[in-house]
Amino acid sequence: MSHISRLWAPAKVNLFLHVGPARRDGRHDLDSLVVFAGPEVADVLFVEPAASFDLTVRGETASATGPIEDNLVSRAVRGMETVSGRPLNYSILLEKNLPVAAGVGGGSADAGAVMRALAEPSGLGVEQLLAIAARLGGDVPASLLSAPCLMRGDGDRVEPVSDLPALPALLVNPRFACPTGPVFKAFDEEGGGADFRELDLPEAADASTLIAWLLSETRNDLEPPARHLVPEIEDVLSALESLSGARLVRMTGSGATCFALFETQAMAMDAEAEIRRTRPGWWARAAMLGEGA
Repeated sequence: MSHISRLWAPAKVNLFLHVGPARRDGRHDLDSLVVFAGPEVADVLFVEPAASFDLTVRGETASATGPIEDNLVSRAVRGMETVSGRPLNYSILLEKNLPVAAGVGGGSADAGAVMRALAEPSGLGVEQLLAIAARLGGDVPASLLSAPCLMRGDGDRVEPVSDLPALPALLVNPRFACPTGPVFKAFDEEGGGADFRELDLPEAADASTLIAWLLSETRNDLEPPARHLVPEIEDVLSALESLSGARLVRMTGSGATCFALFETQAMAMDAEAEIRRTRPGWWARAAMLGEGA
């Protein structure tokens, strides 16, 4: 890499998220179908060779990202250096556009993007990168792939899904953070996960068939505890359900971002315009899910 590279770190959406009961180690088994938006709903990273590693964060949501040394981009680079034994001296400018602590995996997407960018100079293979990603967080292995996949185990088991139809969608966040830890704690206190099992996806589903299957067979197990902790999520879900043409309305991840699926991209864009008109304080973005980085 001898010049500035521009990388997209797109928003993640859990089309469904099933969660098992807490294990002895406090972790949970997961089963989730994960898709990603395109560049229209993404953070952006600019990477170029430098004398030493440096990370600068700017953008709409930069102030909510915390200390540079704790940023997942910094941690990803340190992890790659440790495993490869090679210094990765790059200057990285991270432009934060995605909401933070929002269920769209913004930090994980950033880490996945920089790991893809530095894979060749690090000399690391896919399995090594996935192992590093798994240590960084449950969403990072899927974000390393940045393509439709089943995410299972602690998030460390990722299985690419081919032939998944692109899904027109609207993502909405009420600009309220919803940290993952308290949501899982509330899930455990409610005794969640007793009926957990991994699902088989329907074969060769078009968009309409897939949405029908998602409606009848799946859910987001973290949605009820998140709605209790952040009541504004209920407002978002109600607003999405009232939109013309919304087929499936659901929360993604541990919240507070929610999404609606539509038949066409034009309908999703009209829905974005309606939310921006009626709820100008909310973050709202139309996207084609399934495109990825």
